[in-house]
Amino acid sequence: MTEPTATEKHRTELTAYCYRMLGSGFEAEDAVQETLLRAWRHRDRFDPEKAALRTWLYSIATNVCLDMLRSPQRRARAMDLAPPSRPGDPLGAPLPEHMWVQPVPDSRVLPGTGDPAELAAQRETIRLAFVAALQHLPPRQRAVLILRDVLRFSAAEAATLLDTGVASVNSALQRARATMTAVPRHDTYDPLDQDQRRFLTRYVEAFEKHDVDTLVAVLREDVVMSMPPFGWWLSGRADVGAVISAPGQPCENDRALLTAANGCPALAQYRDGNGFALAVLELAGGRIAETTTFLDAPRLFPLFGLPMSFPGGVRTTSGTAEH
Repeated sequence: MTEPTATEKHRTELTAYCYRMLGSGFEAEDAVQETLLRAWRHRDRFDPEKAALRTWLYSIATNVCLDMLRSPQRRARAMDLAPPSRPGDPLGAPLPEHMWVQPVPDSRVLPGTGDPAELAAQRETIRLAFVAALQHLPPRQRAVLILRDVLRFSAAEAATLLDTGVASVNSALQRARATMTAVPRHDTYDPLDQDQRRFLTRYVEAFEKHDVDTLVAVLREDVVMSMPPFGWWLSGRADVGAVISAPGQPCENDRALLTAANGCPALAQYRDGNGFALAVLELAGGRIAETTTFLDAPRLFPLFGLPMSFPGGVRTTSGTAEH
């Protein structure tokens, strides 16, 4: 029952659970590996008459994540750390990786097929804003909310997983829900939605042409831009537009590939033909509501299965490509 083939089929949903708990795709992968290893080592303890294999694996994964969350440091986004910057402000010194909520590929945490409504709900719960809000919760409270509201375990099942009582689970859930009400809601991303596909195609074309007018026009008035690992971030179309349109932008000849991260569209950004950044885009009302550009391409691109060199070659200042 607990052979690797039996447990592996749960890898994707376990990775999603660990990602929500830990706020890092890398740590989630480590946590799932440890979960499956513990399950194999202690396979003699599994009793199918007491719990389903899936429930048993979630119990192990919960303990693994709680062990990893013993540090008081919580992951965050730039807007959780400081007031917005202004155009022309310096980026400042980069902050350590462990301070940031990190992106995760949709392919690692979402099933390839399924009910569209269920997939949409799952995308909502891996968005950067949602995962960042989870990090404000104490770890056990965080686990309760994910188990009950995201994974739909009953209160009794969650209590068993956490080795506590139903009353304790219900109390923790009530407190956690109060914290999560502040999470902003944006458009649900659907890779098959033709309007969204056309919008993203237009956006990529404008990005590669450095068409400033179009890039600014597609921003919401209250758009937010950030660039981990820097604490620098901007709020509002006027400030973001001022930075995009500033002369001498280094991104004028960048290329881009469309991918998906955190239930949202994302751009793999290439500079001089080499992987440079991953930009996660939040959509709202047919416009860009938020961009979070992660600059750690050497680590992130392999996780996303992205090539480190742009497939089409290097764009030169003349607009042609060199191979």
